[in-house]
Order: sequence, then structure tokens, then C-alpha cells
Amino acid sequence: VFADDEVKSVIEGESVTLNITVTEIKNITVIMWKFGSNESLIAKISKFGKITVYDNRLKLDNQTGSLTITNINTTDSGLYKAFITCSSSRKTTHT
Repeated sequence: VFADDEVKSVIEGESVTLNITVTEIKNITVIMWKFGSNESLIAKISKFGKITVYDNRLKLDNQTGSLTITNINTTDSGLYKAFITCSSSRKTTHT
């Protein structure tokens, strides 16, 4: 797993956490995690703490925005992106 210049080794059946670097979580209005080349929405959190996940193996941390995938398998391989929107209308992406 590659994330922000960090490399992690993951074995099938384990869990992996994809972290994002956020300096001011209080200014974030939405974090959307997307997966694959078609960027399918897999998890979302709003500033009001409403969390939506589209797979029961996903957990989204409401304090950090990090995404944890449990019981990982080969079908989970691919590109993950976190799209972050701030109250200042500024948008950033972490891959």
C-alpha cells in the first residue's frame, strides 16, 4: 500500500488504514473516499459527523477522516482517493 510516500505491507485477511494529512479538520465540510479508475464513491463524512459507507468492511474515522478496510483481499487492490472540501471552498485530493 502506498500513501503519502508511506509503504505498508498488507496480507490478505488483515486490515489496512489509509490516512490523510489534514491540518484543520474543523474547516472541512466533506471528505469523500473514492476507489478505482471510475472513482466510485465508497465512503463519505460531512462536517456534521454524518458517515456513510458503502461496504460493511469499511470504517471511516470521524476525527481524522482516515479509511480502514478490514478483511482485505485482492479485489481491494487499486487507487484510493480522498477528496476533501473545506468551508473556504478549497478542495484537495489525497491518493
